[in-house]
Amino acid sequence: MKKRRVAAIVAMDEGRIIGKNGALPWHLPEDLAHFKALTSGHVVVMGRKTWESLPPKFRPLPGRVNVVVSRTPRDLQLPSGVYGAGSIDDALIIADRVTDVDRIVWIIGGAEIYKNALPLCDELHLTLVSGNYDGDASLPPFEDHFQEVSSSAAERCAFKVFRKR
Repeated sequence: MKKRRVAAIVAMDEGRIIGKNGALPWHLPEDLAHFKALTSGHVVVMGRKTWESLPPKFRPLPGRVNVVVSRTPRDLQLPSGVYGAGSIDDALIIADRVTDVDRIVWIIGGAEIYKNALPLCDELHLTLVSGNYDGDASLPPFEDHFQEVSSSAAERCAFKVFRKR
C-alpha cells in the first residue's frame, strides 16, 4: 500500500520574508541544490504565482510531478503532465492518483499555500537565510506546531528540519 508523507520546504530570512515580487530576494546556490536534492523524484505542490515565478527552462520542475493550486484551475495554461488543482486537498488527491510508489508530497509555496498546507504537513524543511531582506511575502508562524529535530550550517544559511509536535 502506498504511503504519503506531506512536507513543506521553504527558505526564509531572519524576519520571516520568503519572497519579493514573486521571486526569492536572494540567490543561494547551496539552497537551490538542497531543494533539488530533497524534492527530486517526488511531488511538488505550488500556488499559481510560484508556478509563474519559475524560470521557463525550469517549468515544470524536472524529475518531479508538478501540481499547481489555483482558485480557478481550469483557467491555468499548463503543459502536458502538469496538474491543476482547486485546493490543497485536491492537490493531495491528485498526488495520490498519479503516483504508484511511496513519495513525499512537497509543499513549495507561496505564502498562501503554506498558510493552508502547514496544518497538513508532517515535516517542515526550513532554510534560514542569514540577514534581513526586503520582501512582500512571509512565512506564517509554525513554531507552536513543529519542533526542530536537526540543523546544519552552510555559508550564508542554515538547514533546519522540524517535525509536527
